[in-house]
Amino acid sequence: MKKIVTLLFVSLFVFALAACGTGDDTQEDTSSDENQTEENSAEQSEETTTITVGATAVPHSEVLEKAKPLLKEKGIELKIETYDEYVLPNRDLSEGRIDANYYQHKPYLDQQIEEFDYDFVSLGGIHIEPIGVYSKNISSVEEIPEGTTVLLSNSVAEHGRILALFEREGLISFKEGVDPQSATIDDIVENPKDLEFDAKYDPAMLPQYYDREEDVLVAINTNYAIEGGLNPTEDALILEGSESPYANLVVTTSENKDNEALQTLVEVLRSEEIQTYMEEEYNGAIVPVNE
Repeated sequence: MKKIVTLLFVSLFVFALAACGTGDDTQEDTSSDENQTEENSAEQSEETTTITVGATAVPHSEVLEKAKPLLKEKGIELKIETYDEYVLPNRDLSEGRIDANYYQHKPYLDQQIEEFDYDFVSLGGIHIEPIGVYSKNISSVEEIPEGTTVLLSNSVAEHGRILALFEREGLISFKEGVDPQSATIDDIVENPKDLEFDAKYDPAMLPQYYDREEDVLVAINTNYAIEGGLNPTEDALILEGSESPYANLVVTTSENKDNEALQTLVEVLRSEEIQTYMEEEYNGAIVPVNE
């Protein structure tokens, strides 16, 4: 009987040791798998570069979304910060919250640099958004009544651009020697229809004034016009041409001007695939550029 108990005890002891041994082997295998996963993640992280770009919603963020898969093929993950007004993208770029922005043209960039002493550079133009003049009730330039009010944005950098359209249509003229693109309301010397230029409006709010005010002219940036349901090529009374010098730029800090991922971003945005997308998606409301 004692022999049976002893044999039983030994068997149980050997079984327990075997079980412990099996547990250790399993632990080693799991640890090995975890280490391999961490190594793979590290390798993937090294291969992928992440950039964050600030942009206004339409069309800039939409164009960037279209560019995402093309950038991913090149090992670049694009994160997009979308803004609904003009001041924050430059502020956030200067404070390092984003790596670049895509929403502004050179006159606005120059004005912002002068005002806030930003250390920014342009990496190149991507597209032009022809600015337009709209009206609910006035259907042609010839029908503009005397004394009509013209609503402009409070962005001084846009004023010359808008006023140049009115000069082009023969509605105003400037002092001798004034460059129309940099003209101000004070530079107007002839105004035969006695138009009243009211320049106090948030650019994003202008489509709402267009909807509410029936007997005025409203100058609206194309991105906000599209957001407001307008088709610039069909609805604008006066529309800027493709010869406009106001290309929308990819902008970054001077420190990042040679950043390879940002340079690649510009190349992708200028690619045939993205340019075709812009032409077809916006029906000519934005014009791709390559300079």
